[in-house]
Amino acid sequence: MTEQSAWRFADDRGRVVVADSRPARVLAYVQAGATLWDHGIRPEGIFGSGHDGAEPDRAKTGTLPLDAVDYRGAGDDLDVETLLRGGPDLVVAVSYGHGQLYGLDPDTAEHLEERVPVVVIDVGQARTLDRVAERFAELAVSLGGAPDPDAANDLRAARERLRAAAGATPRGLGVAALSPASQEQAYAARPQMWPELRVLAELGVGLVSPPEGAGVNWATVGWAEAAALRPGIVLTDIRANAVPLDEITAPAWEAARRRARIVPWNPEPLCSPQARARFLGLVAEALEAAAND
Repeated sequence: MTEQSAWRFADDRGRVVVADSRPARVLAYVQAGATLWDHGIRPEGIFGSGHDGAEPDRAKTGTLPLDAVDYRGAGDDLDVETLLRGGPDLVVAVSYGHGQLYGLDPDTAEHLEERVPVVVIDVGQARTLDRVAERFAELAVSLGGAPDPDAANDLRAARERLRAAAGATPRGLGVAALSPASQEQAYAARPQMWPELRVLAELGVGLVSPPEGAGVNWATVGWAEAAALRPGIVLTDIRANAVPLDEITAPAWEAARRRARIVPWNPEPLCSPQARARFLGLVAEALEAAAND
């Protein structure tokens, strides 16, 4: 390996990942792959987590060209040979702290790293969304991608639009983030634990929190408790493992359903400027509509 041909990237575990030359065949966790695509890097393959199934979750794939990107599967279907079947020369994984590769069994992850370089980006609650986005952008540039100035401008405009919309929000209009679990229960997000929800709060959005109690990131609540939050806007989990909110028929939720505006939310957000601008724009649109009621 020469200085001219070597590729290096310091990942979020503090490890310097090295290859003989710039990797060209990237296998990525779906969130990472969709983010890299927005930066001009097409992964050759993607894989999911234990929440995913035999098909890729469209809530997580963004604008990835799924006809050209091989989905390796998820959960117990993932082993080293399956992950390596496309001949990747780099794996991009995410972690929620402590460096563990999300979505992969620890033994599988260990054997994978014996065969191919692995970069880990920390997307956990200790990170700001801006910092996570910066790390993906740095990785993309190192792989030959380029920043999109139009996307950066769109994100700035979306932030200002949301700030203005939040400032004009009617007093008492609350925004809750829910992941429907069943006809009996939902998971209510604790906003301070989610980087993308903290961005909303920083821009002035009035997020409502579930009662204190068990659960670090989520509080498990009945639909009566969810309705008691009296949300004017609901950010609803649209991942495949969540029950679609419009299928919830619990009587206790009926009045809240009629009152609230619904905004789709992916708790594993893409971290590109394009994806972030789209989400902020949806929240701003809901707030603007509420202000005009």
